[in-house]
Amino acid sequence: ERRAIRQERSKPLVLALKAWFEQQLTRVSGKATIAEHIRYALNHWVGLMRLLDDGRIELDTNIVERSIRPLILNRKNALFAGHDEGAENWACIASLIETCKLCGVEPQAYLTDVLTRLVNLWPASRLDELMPWAWSAEQAKSLAA
Repeated sequence: ERRAIRQERSKPLVLALKAWFEQQLTRVSGKATIAEHIRYALNHWVGLMRLLDDGRIELDTNIVERSIRPLILNRKNALFAGHDEGAENWACIASLIETCKLCGVEPQAYLTDVLTRLVNLWPASRLDELMPWAWSAEQAKSLAA
């Protein structure tokens, strides 16, 4: 549905914009800043046309930017960890928390359970079972039983 609307409404405007860019490029000096910007737009035209041909493609990158914002904030906060080892530990915990979120696991429940198991002498040979993706599958089995 979005593709059909883009084809009907946006494509004529985009094609007119391309023609206008090409016309303006002939009118300005090749060394002008505006010429650089127009050439940049024309060099990325294939990507813009892909947007018109595939309704699944978003017009902007807001979804991606929102999803990586916690990672960026954690990285920025790690600058104030005190020393290198503290920053490395912070990065490990932040990675675990974000991995939990990606796996649909509630981070506090995960960390509480995993730390309890580790304190109770969980075998080092079975650490892979404590990764968020494996832990999530185990929790699902426990709930089903």
